[in-house]
Amino acid sequence: MERFNRTLVTEFVFLRFSNSPRLQLLFFSLFLLVYVSSLVGNALRVLIVALDGCLHTPMYFFISNLSLVEFWYTTVTIPKMLANFLSPQGVISVPSCITQYYFFSLAATKLFILTTMAFDRYAAICRPLHYPLLLSSQTCGTLAGVCWSMGFLCPMFPSFLLTQISFCTPNQINHFFCDADQIFRLSCTDTYAIQAVGYAFSTVIILGALVFTMVSYAQILATILAMTSAAAQRKTFSTCTAHLSVVTMYFGTLIFMYIRPAVKYESNINKIVAIFYSVITPLLNPLIYMLRKKDVKGALKVLSFRIQRACHPSRGLQ
Repeated sequence: MERFNRTLVTEFVFLRFSNSPRLQLLFFSLFLLVYVSSLVGNALRVLIVALDGCLHTPMYFFISNLSLVEFWYTTVTIPKMLANFLSPQGVISVPSCITQYYFFSLAATKLFILTTMAFDRYAAICRPLHYPLLLSSQTCGTLAGVCWSMGFLCPMFPSFLLTQISFCTPNQINHFFCDADQIFRLSCTDTYAIQAVGYAFSTVIILGALVFTMVSYAQILATILAMTSAAAQRKTFSTCTAHLSVVTMYFGTLIFMYIRPAVKYESNINKIVAIFYSVITPLLNPLIYMLRKKDVKGALKVLSFRIQRACHPSRGLQ
């Protein structure tokens, strides 16, 4: 009876990180710094690849797409979180919450791009003679288009299911953005069937991408081990370390968050893990991909020189 006596709501309230105004201001400053740094890092990554012809390769093409995805989904969640730090009560309407969930779920595009990048590494190492054909410019464009299209399509069905649910008090979300498991907890009706469908859907997508990535790297590892030169092994493996680092972080957090019955977990650990994959990794990824590569460092120096020459034309004549 208690479920039916609850009041229908039209908006949700995000629980605060802390009840201390000073801590709230500290969190605001910290996350603002992280957000701006992430935007600058990802924008710089796209700019460098676009301006330097030496980086017009399939690997850097997909890295640029990865930056655009991270630019997108951090902008969907972090500005609202920052606004909530400064407001007495972080409120969001139900339609806006579902819309935010849909656009944040475009992070599925990142999953597909990372999987495609695993294929790129496989083709470069295991099929070097066929690499120009397998990853031609046209093929790369098609693969990127498929990744983005799937990213837009995958959240549509879960988002539609959420629009069919009525929500009741208490209307508090223990998170900093509208994630599906948090929204389901506020439902007035039994959502077991809907959650089961969503769980199966996310499991198939995430584990399917993981299996494809693992198979690609299993063949890469076999190829590397077959090399007779230790130096060649190290050099070849070094081309995969950045991607492996990002894949490990991203897949690990996704599996923890979505490949389990989320309704059984009310701990704040969900919020912490979500901060890691939705706020921290977009900041770290540009550093992981760019600063460890000599060709990118060279492109950075060239870009810096061009900027200095544009700002001080007289120096370029000396």
